[in-house]
Amino acid sequence: MKVVISVDMEGVCGVSSWVQVSPPEFGGLVSSAEYERARERMTLEAAAAAQGALDAGATDVLVNDSHDTMRNLIPELLPDGVRFTSGNDKPLSMVQGVQEPGVGALLYVGYHARAGSMRGPLAHTWNGFIRDVRVNGSSTGEYGLNALLAGHYGVPVVFACGDDVAMAEITAELGPQVVTVAVKEGLSSFAAAHLHPREAQRRIREGAEQAVRSAPDAAPYSAVWPATAQLSFNHQARADACERVPGITRVDAVTVGWSSPDAFHLFQTFRMLAKVGEVRLDG
Repeated sequence: MKVVISVDMEGVCGVSSWVQVSPPEFGGLVSSAEYERARERMTLEAAAAAQGALDAGATDVLVNDSHDTMRNLIPELLPDGVRFTSGNDKPLSMVQGVQEPGVGALLYVGYHARAGSMRGPLAHTWNGFIRDVRVNGSSTGEYGLNALLAGHYGVPVVFACGDDVAMAEITAELGPQVVTVAVKEGLSSFAAAHLHPREAQRRIREGAEQAVRSAPDAAPYSAVWPATAQLSFNHQARADACERVPGITRVDAVTVGWSSPDAFHLFQTFRMLAKVGEVRLDG
């Protein structure tokens, strides 16, 4: 079985500040030392999940860098034989690789809660200005959008690790088939109580092995199609811009909506609108 691991950074053990997850090349409130430590722990958690998948009999493991610029992984820290992707212009973004023939499982590493979640460290959806995403009336996060896209290719999500708020949301939406490992307890948007990193990595490895062994019995995630989708922003100017896109309707001052025949259309429409919404708010 081939396995894809989507690895983000906000849910990694030891992370609780934007400073830690912001690549220094963009300037602003950043710290090279903090970022380097966080990207190393991110890679070690991905490596733990990859090793667990290999221990469970996976024949091919692809680690997909899914954070920000998507150039964060330190490849030399991954297990021998593991493949990885990097670069932020990937056709399937955070789940690049699920379209490959023979992929039987998708694993989430370093995942975080959706925008607006109480106690979710660095909780957000995609960027800092999306307030909510709803599919058929239900709010979801990156985990749900990615699961739907993977399900489009027949690939189930079987494992997730990150903060406890995100793990509860993932279980509630994707079901108990997803083995979850909470590596930290959210205390607020910018605080958490963490496991020791090596303990977190041990639990991730064990959880990933369990999940991949049970993957043949897991079902891909889906929705009722065609599906309705809504995207809410933190400012009406973003909705103004998105309303001009053909096929997009205005729902309220900060929300736009559309209909999608399948998960691929839904995901790519969401991705396009997230880009269109990047407008100046200072005139």
